[in-house]
Amino acid sequence: MESTPPDPFPASLEVAWGLRDRPHKGPKRGLTLDGIVAVAIAVADAEGIEAVSMSRVAKELGVSTMALYRYVSTKDELVMLMVDAAIGPPVPLPETARGDWRAGLEHWATAMRDCLLTHLWAVPLVAAHGPPVTPNQLAWLDQCLAVLAETRLGHGEKIAVSLLISGQVRSELSILSLMHQDPEGSARRMAGYGKFLRRVTESGRLPALREAVTGGAFDDLDADTAPTAGDFDDFAFGLARALDGVAAYLGE
Repeated sequence: MESTPPDPFPASLEVAWGLRDRPHKGPKRGLTLDGIVAVAIAVADAEGIEAVSMSRVAKELGVSTMALYRYVSTKDELVMLMVDAAIGPPVPLPETARGDWRAGLEHWATAMRDCLLTHLWAVPLVAAHGPPVTPNQLAWLDQCLAVLAETRLGHGEKIAVSLLISGQVRSELSILSLMHQDPEGSARRMAGYGKFLRRVTESGRLPALREAVTGGAFDDLDADTAPTAGDFDDFAFGLARALDGVAAYLGE
């Protein structure tokens, strides 16, 4: 007799989508799935995702750990819902971006970056559970596809573009996320990185890197130097080049 494969979509996800009734006779009056997720996010924002556990969230809510299992079955489920809530719904397109796929994607990527900047712990977890299945994540994907609707791209190509641009966002934020985990140590390492590269390239072993170093490519990593309006914007540059690639593919 063949065993039934496990359901890939947990009950908490069905609740988030409105496909299943929310528990209404909880062990504590007012306890809800949304409230549990909000408290877990507050813990992650304050202390990092490592501090989030079912017992810690239960303690913050003043309930037993077992009480949470009426709403979410595992910590992994909770984290998945936390990431979705942290991202939030997509920011509406401004009128200036409507009908302009490039302006629309620029808005889409920048808005996504801004949302995740306030919850950097979520950055490495966005794709950790596989393809997007939660309401907000799929709403972001839907908006991206809508931006590309009037282009000649096929459906698969539109999905590929969404992966390209969202990957650009996560790549930049991954560095910021690592720095956020140890800000003092990261500041020290970044401040000394330019000097370190000067030392290890003096022998001429890495000539192209040496040219970049002496050309000032790493000078703005000095932690004692405040950023100015003229500083190079890595995110804007990378995003613009990715969009240039899409434009070239479209023959524009």
